[in-house]
Amino acid sequence: MSRDACDYLEGVQTTIGEMLGANVSKSLREGNVTKNSSCGSVSVGFPITMMITGMVGNTLALILVYISYRKKENKRKKSFLLCIGSLALTDLFGQLLTSPIVISVYRADLKWERIDSSGNLCAFFGVCMTTFGLCALFLASAMAIERAMAITNPHWYSNNMKTSVTKQTLAVIWCLVLLFALLPIAGVGEYTRQWPGTWCFISTGDRKVPGNMFFAVTFAVLGIFSLLVTLSCNVVTIRGLIIRCKTKSGTSQSSKQWERLTTETVIQLLGIMCVLLICWSPLLVLMLRMISTQVSSHECNSTAVTSNHTPGRDVHLDCNFFLTAIRLASLNQILDPWVYLLFREILLRKVCIVANAVSNCSIEDRKETQLTLDALNKQNHEGNSLHKPQSS
Repeated sequence: MSRDACDYLEGVQTTIGEMLGANVSKSLREGNVTKNSSCGSVSVGFPITMMITGMVGNTLALILVYISYRKKENKRKKSFLLCIGSLALTDLFGQLLTSPIVISVYRADLKWERIDSSGNLCAFFGVCMTTFGLCALFLASAMAIERAMAITNPHWYSNNMKTSVTKQTLAVIWCLVLLFALLPIAGVGEYTRQWPGTWCFISTGDRKVPGNMFFAVTFAVLGIFSLLVTLSCNVVTIRGLIIRCKTKSGTSQSSKQWERLTTETVIQLLGIMCVLLICWSPLLVLMLRMISTQVSSHECNSTAVTSNHTPGRDVHLDCNFFLTAIRLASLNQILDPWVYLLFREILLRKVCIVANAVSNCSIEDRKETQLTLDALNKQNHEGNSLHKPQSS
């Protein structure tokens, strides 16, 4: 059972206790202590699983990128390998810096003050969330732009796209995003603890803090802009691949190899677009909605779950959605190395091998069937030839 479900059941039981009487309410509260402790022990498995899975996937991706980068025959792919390596490194550090804090808060019975009495850790957590989230989105956009240029204008790309340019671009992305994430430390915007108190992020509902709305809106707009750039460039790349595949259609070995690579790349790009949309769209859209309605997730910590007022229930519903949305965005750190690299190297090649085996088997079956028919026809023809002299 998730922490949100436990909190909801706790609120329902409290309401029932108030209607039945103080004695019943007391027994229900005592039962809730046991339930909450068991729920906390279950919930801590979620960040632990995400951290381990993210570390394994991103480490494998870094190893594979390093091996490919060292090969001399991969000179044309070095820019792409630098981008995917930077993305894997970003996701890995994001997991390593944020997941242990979340796990510690869960182990402290969801009491942030036990591990961060000064409040500095909350600001650090918020900077990490903003930095690694936006960096992942902008690196995805950089890779999409790189692929689009390589497909639509290969001659310009081969002459002008150097690894030094790629390194400078990655460094600029990192520095700009980090400076943006540090704005609340400089007094523009604010990082606050979010529901259910296990993480910190941008405050979306407090207009009293100077520059808070500017900071929150800018984060959401930058994220949506990055998504649109990535999707647009991937669509351009898919279109360019299909056009080039049609011009190279034929029966030669190079044409068949180009068709196979085109199929693999198109499937990969479609997977990237689906993962980005599913993981990031809910968070960015919900942030804009909460900003417009002046609702912040940290308000759920002081809002009764079972309040008889409709706004209270709406706020808590937004907070639950916000928690789910941030978990989806965190899931993107785990899926990135697989959709960008590991699935392409492992799964897609296995699919192609199986497809080729099936097609080869079907070809062999047709050949055997045809040989059998030819043998039968030949045998019938010889039998007819033998019978003709006897009949004359």
